[in-house]
Amino acid sequence: MSDTAIPHTSESVRIIELAGRRFAIIGTAHVSRESANEVERVIEQEQPDRVCIELDEARYRSMTAPDAWEKMDIVKIIKEGRAFLLLANLALSSFQRKMGADADMKPGEEMLAAVRAAEKSGIAWSFCDRDVQATLRRAWGKSNFWNKAKLVAQLVGSALSNEKPSQAEIERLKQRSELDEMMGELANYLPSVKEVLIDERDRYLASKIWASSGQRVVAVIGAGHAPGVEAWLARLASGEVQADVSDLETVPPPGFFAKSAGYLIPALIVGLIALGFFNAGAKASLAMLGQWLLWNGSLAAVGSLVCMAHPLTILVSFAAAPIATLNPLVAVGFFSGLTEAWLRKPSVKDFQNLSTDASTIKGFYRNKVTHILLVFFLSSLFGAVGNFIALPILAGGAL
Repeated sequence: MSDTAIPHTSESVRIIELAGRRFAIIGTAHVSRESANEVERVIEQEQPDRVCIELDEARYRSMTAPDAWEKMDIVKIIKEGRAFLLLANLALSSFQRKMGADADMKPGEEMLAAVRAAEKSGIAWSFCDRDVQATLRRAWGKSNFWNKAKLVAQLVGSALSNEKPSQAEIERLKQRSELDEMMGELANYLPSVKEVLIDERDRYLASKIWASSGQRVVAVIGAGHAPGVEAWLARLASGEVQADVSDLETVPPPGFFAKSAGYLIPALIVGLIALGFFNAGAKASLAMLGQWLLWNGSLAAVGSLVCMAHPLTILVSFAAAPIATLNPLVAVGFFSGLTEAWLRKPSVKDFQNLSTDASTIKGFYRNKVTHILLVFFLSSLFGAVGNFIALPILAGGAL
């Protein structure tokens, strides 16, 4: 591997030559117009056969077609079990939007500049990043219920924070994209998914860049990925690894423990109440059943109440919580979310303002889409907390 400098460019550009091919790696290092200008300048100087950009099709579409949210069906999303993921994705998008605004730079502007420069010169370009939904789904698949709750809570907390980034944080963003910043925060908060959020993307980016056509390739990526991508490119060139990344695009099936964990709580609850019947009689077991219903249903209702849900939704949360607990395939949020969506159907305006409203607490409550998602999330979370509070109480009554 040899390194060559490009005249009149910054140190954020690296040229590497591997297996007779030339790769210009632009590590976007400035959350400012300067970064976009540099991308355009390097593409014009290099005149490559291909430009690879650190975007996926979905993110590119959301940046170039802001009305895409209007086509979303919130009821279908809840029924398909994708409400948690949508809430996480909205929070992620909000974080990107907020950090870009604070740094006086639209998220992904340098990537769009690369597309414009390539099209202006008639150069083929392609996406080289993994779909952010695939990244979240893989992180999701490796998380238990509590880690999922922590994942969404961290995303929403970061997105809704009113704290302005310090100058030091702005400077750090000059070395990493706002997406990488968020992924880094999540990896620190949940070490169990660090490999999915950080390490896998380096390999994915490098593999897509290597598999792209052309002898001369310009790759526009976040500066934080540059060292990892260069290392993976060298391994790909040597034949040590292959460019197949299909294993990084699928959600790994849950293991035996993960599959059985959802049935453990219902089994414990039923078993403890049955044990109470044999040890203390029917009256005691009925009292235990009442205690469980009270804790589980009441806290699920409190979760909806915190969201200022419709009174009927609060009642549904209370009544549905025990059903959801005994059926691991659904969460109480399935019932409360659908009820809230039926009672307070989102308007076109709610979908149009979705990305903006998702950046403030007031907007989260005002927008009917995010409000429904909050009802789904908090009623499920509070109901689960009710179960964990009830378990030691039931154990004391049974024994």
